[in-house]
Amino acid sequence: MRDIVLFIGLIGSVPFILRRPTLGVFLWVWVGVMSPHRLTWGFAYDFPFAQVIAIATLLGMLYTKEPKQLPDNPMVKVLFLMMLWMSITTVFAFYPEESMDMWLKVIKIQFMLFITLYLLHTKQHVQVLMAVLAGSVAFYGIKGGIFTIKGGGEEMVLGPAGSFIEDNNDLALAVVMTIPLLYFLYLQTRKRWLQWGLLASMVLCGFSALGSQSRGALLGIGAMLVFFWLKSRSKIAIGLMLVVLVPVAYQFMPEKWHARMMTIETYEEDNSAMGRINAWKMAINLTKDRPIIGGGFEIYNGDIFGRYAPNPRDIHAAHSIYFQMLGEHGYVGLALFMLLGILVWRDSSWIVRKARGRNDLQWASDLARMIQVSMIGYAVGGAFLSLAYYDVPYNLLAVIVLTRRLVEKAPQSTAQKGWWKAKSDTNRPTIGDTQPAFRNLPKPPILTNRR
Repeated sequence: MRDIVLFIGLIGSVPFILRRPTLGVFLWVWVGVMSPHRLTWGFAYDFPFAQVIAIATLLGMLYTKEPKQLPDNPMVKVLFLMMLWMSITTVFAFYPEESMDMWLKVIKIQFMLFITLYLLHTKQHVQVLMAVLAGSVAFYGIKGGIFTIKGGGEEMVLGPAGSFIEDNNDLALAVVMTIPLLYFLYLQTRKRWLQWGLLASMVLCGFSALGSQSRGALLGIGAMLVFFWLKSRSKIAIGLMLVVLVPVAYQFMPEKWHARMMTIETYEEDNSAMGRINAWKMAINLTKDRPIIGGGFEIYNGDIFGRYAPNPRDIHAAHSIYFQMLGEHGYVGLALFMLLGILVWRDSSWIVRKARGRNDLQWASDLARMIQVSMIGYAVGGAFLSLAYYDVPYNLLAVIVLTRRLVEKAPQSTAQKGWWKAKSDTNRPTIGDTQPAFRNLPKPPILTNRR
């Protein structure tokens, strides 16, 4: 039944996408991030819904009369350079044929990101995109939070099979990144029932992250909460809420969860932690041999570990977005990846400065602050997880690019002018003013020559 409903819903949307390709962008993000087809058990499980949506979006883009423009932003150029560099490293990869599958997956995501930047141009587009992003991950966060509370935290929370967030660690990081996005949506709504629903979703997402039993996610959520408090509008209210909820959630988790988290301090005795360090050293040794281009995709096998790892028999994935980029794409790839993060933070700070004192741009300030909080969670938690190509951080990059363009085009208000200019502008006549400031002065009397 799920297969039929999903098939009819997505395939039936194609005519609407052809007419309004922006709908295709939102559906692409939903399918890519949430992977709803992975919740089915029949023919829809492997059906190429994303490909159908992408083709319909591209066709609709050719004929629609809606405004289309690619923003002139450094992040767009750096993203293009990173796509180009990953293509080059794939050509010179240790295993070019095996790397091609992952290259195609990553390039599809990045290409549709450019389509997103090309088609979306309004505040409503940005807000809908944020709702789709947050809702797609929050679905699993809410589900996992209920599962954790119901089971007392004894069982591990996992993500949808065959997706970027299938692993418990990856799902936890995605959920951690989503909490500040849900708070942004909370600030934008005035409907009380929706506000309470979003707050409950944030709490459940927190329990889901803890229920994943991911130590990397625990570090990520700690860093995220600190910046969440620093970047929030109501620091007293948020601080009190965290003081109450964090100890309750911590004490709720079972003893085996606490024992697992305590291994962070004794990582030398933990096989999993030492396996990650072994993979990191493999990436470092590989880039000593190939510092510019790295090894390309699909380097986590016995052959590569036998050449470069201290322990050739302990084969692990990268377990770090930084060592993942370093090992696969060399120092150039890592530099481009890091530069994107720096530019996202820089443009977010610019939006906050330009929106200061502007009621009409308060939404942009809230959005930029919460994206900064989300990216902090990604930067810290991602240091221990292999999510360098995950959709959500790149979509948040697109949101910041679009928001900056909207702020740049926003009409200047008197709040941005000096008090002297604002005051003088109220009385000074301007060129083309048909009713100058002295229009209300009394007319002089008409003198007549009477005798």
